Amino acid sequence: MKFVVSSTELLSHLASISKVISSKSTMPILDNFLFQLSETELTITASDLESTLITSLGLENIEGEGAIAVPAKLITDTLKEFPEQPLTFQIDSDSYNVEIFSDNGKFSIMGQNAEDFPEQPKLDEEGTSSINVSHVVLQKGIEKTLFATADDELRPVMNGIYIELSPDFMSFVASDAHKLVRYRRLDAKAEFESAFILPKKPAGLLKNLLPKEEFDVKVEFDDKNAFFTLSNYKLICRLVEGNYPSYNSVIPTNNPNKMTIDRLNVLNTVKRVSVFSNAASNLIKLNINENQLIVSAQDIDFSISAVERLNCEYEGEEIEIGFKSTFLQEILSNISTGDVKVEMSDPTRAGLLLPAENEDDEDMLMLLMPMMINA
Repeated sequence: MKFVVSSTELLSHLASISKVISSKSTMPILDNFLFQLSETELTITASDLESTLITSLGLENIEGEGAIAVPAKLITDTLKEFPEQPLTFQIDSDSYNVEIFSDNGKFSIMGQNAEDFPEQPKLDEEGTSSINVSHVVLQKGIEKTLFATADDELRPVMNGIYIELSPDFMSFVASDAHKLVRYRRLDAKAEFESAFILPKKPAGLLKNLLPKEEFDVKVEFDDKNAFFTLSNYKLICRLVEGNYPSYNSVIPTNNPNKMTIDRLNVLNTVKRVSVFSNAASNLIKLNINENQLIVSAQDIDFSISAVERLNCEYEGEEIEIGFKSTFLQEILSNISTGDVKVEMSDPTRAGLLLPAENEDDEDMLMLLMPMMINA
């Protein structure tokens, strides 16, 4: 087998799919890329068994067909050192020897038998659902929710993004039991009702690939696997099995205390004041009365404290509520509007943080559980 490829183009594709390879793999073959050569294109696969990323490059100068596994780190590190130039790959299918010819040199790599590489999962034809989703919708849905997923070995369903499809909307939900994010798109709809839990790692891989995408993404899934087909990439991942908790039941509906405030002002205040909070609890207090928000924190052990006042618009009774500052900062950082609305019922119940104005076809809600304020 023989083919000619641009060094930078090949590196770009390999760098995108190499993120799927696990450093703790139990199967040595998974430390390799699978190169498959056909008459017109080179298809490259990387996998960690749970997730598989496939990319293809159309090539004009190809001789022969076949497949070989090539050490991922070695080939990527080699390509990083080349300036843009055509490279000729010559592969001996019997000895698995790979020779790379550049303008000025020759590099030899020992490959492995492609048959040792695990087979790709297949979808159950009868139980498969399929939908085309705008790349922008998928990208924003993942970006807005990924930070709120959990790392909970006892409840694996919390370690992913719950993607819900219906004839009215498409929802992305993530929660770690302290915070919850629900990002809903009214312009992405399916003709059926269905849902699946996308694990954190493939969600992160998609988040990196989608900014380069220009077309709709084809999403196919059954009860075990999901396939995401992009222009130059295909992601196959095993879904999280189990039922996602009923998230709607934890969203408080009656919140008479409503504050509207400049998001960046309150975010910067929280960052400054939280430096003075107790390192173990990260507790900051919000005292809201009339049109003033007082943000305070203290660490009794070190005799330090901080207070800042901000103007806001407020309807409701005076309230003092405590939040973990790191969670509050994360939520405020992931809302993109200039002003943010905070809705509360009492200091023991979850507070809702919402964009002051949702963009067209978007409905976003973030929920944060309060912390006990020790008097």
